[in-house]
Amino acid sequence: MNTKLHAICDSLGRPLNSFVTAGQVSGYIGARALLSSLPEVDWLRQ
Repeated sequence: MNTKLHAICDSLGRPLNSFVTAGQVSGYIGARALLSSLPEVDWLRQ
């Protein structure tokens, strides 16, 4: 059994929000759960 931690971080790498899913669950589930909590920004870094 394992888990995945999905996180939204600021430009310094500090977590703003996080979401935990089971390891076998698609990463898109975590991304969709955090999408609405993205802060308003001028640019994004990948």
